[in-house]
Amino acid sequence: MSRVFVDADACPVKDEALRVAERHGAPIHYVANGGLRPVDHPLARMVYVAQGPDEADKWIADQAGPGDVVVTADVPLAAKCVAAGAAVLNHNGEAFTLANIGPKLASRDLMADLRAADPFRQGGGRGFSRADRSRFLDALERALRAASQSADAAPRGAGPTG
Repeated sequence: MSRVFVDADACPVKDEALRVAERHGAPIHYVANGGLRPVDHPLARMVYVAQGPDEADKWIADQAGPGDVVVTADVPLAAKCVAAGAAVLNHNGEAFTLANIGPKLASRDLMADLRAADPFRQGGGRGFSRADRSRFLDALERALRAASQSADAAPRGAGPTG
């Protein structure tokens, strides 16, 4: 069964992720350093990790694998999860894949270098829109459907408990 992992610190689509996961009967794990209100739903699990940089990312990367869907805007975390075989979506519905993760990491590193070189450089990102939310809902629906179909296509008895 597919699982959904949400990098929940500052995630604008937590409620939407739960709605889609519920339609598919997929367990959803909200992972954060704390400060999140618990979600009272039988499929939802709150995972509070130790304080510290990237602790939530480490937990998700250790758990996610083939058939799972990860929701994050963190490019290094996305790279680890893609390498582990998970489907990975940004909050705006954009998929991180083996084909695009290398250029995304390079772009992220370049932008970090530019910001470090010019402390007065302001962020140029745009706001999160209704269209972004809609694209996310559609992308998560498709990702969970694909994960479910690949699980159905797997031969019976396959897997670690074979």
